[in-house]
Amino acid sequence: MSAGEVRVLVVEDDPVAADAHALYVGRVPGFTAVGVAHSLAEATRTLERTRVDLLLLDLTLPDGHGLRFARGLRAAGHPVDVIVVTSARDLAVVRESVSLGVVQYVLKPFAFPTLRERLLRYAEFRQTAGEAAGQDDVDRAMAALRAPRPAELPKGLSAPTLDKVAALLRAATEGLTAAGAAEAAGISRITARRYLEHLVDTGRADRTPRYGQVGRPELHYRWLAAATGSVSKV
Repeated sequence: MSAGEVRVLVVEDDPVAADAHALYVGRVPGFTAVGVAHSLAEATRTLERTRVDLLLLDLTLPDGHGLRFARGLRAAGHPVDVIVVTSARDLAVVRESVSLGVVQYVLKPFAFPTLRERLLRYAEFRQTAGEAAGQDDVDRAMAALRAPRPAELPKGLSAPTLDKVAALLRAATEGLTAAGAAEAAGISRITARRYLEHLVDTGRADRTPRYGQVGRPELHYRWLAAATGSVSKV
């Protein structure tokens, strides 16, 4: 671990999501996951014995609310920065997060590219130093934390259909085939497969071959529990 790396503590009670988020952090240059805490008590103990620069903080923990925890850190003068990672879509919670100095607010479920983009923007902001020559310098520093425009979908794919296919896949506990997705979404099998393959390519689903009695195996698609809003905006 180099001295310049950002040390990240993942605070998440879901073990699968926690491990996935820590893995994501480790894949971003300049960032290192120094631990995983499944409760606020665990996070407190880690912060007491380990230098941490950034928290990936879930809001609903078994022993309290993440924002209450963040407020306590601020009151104690702890310098750690916070990226909220949550399913909470209440804009009042978003406003409270901003008031506490939360640097990013990421909705679950999301794929690796989303977190990578937020971490790289945070790193850019973190590297700003010195005195601003004027308002333009201040604006540029603050702009580093702003979310990017949503990435464009591959040609031929539409956001509403992608969201529909993704919702069907999330709801299918046993997964779906392209034929099953096509029937449920009211689209052709070939079209359904394109959307399913896009979800695989962006890390939100996986596929496995299923062998039947005869013939070629059929691909079975399954939503990844740790894929962490509207999937068309990732």
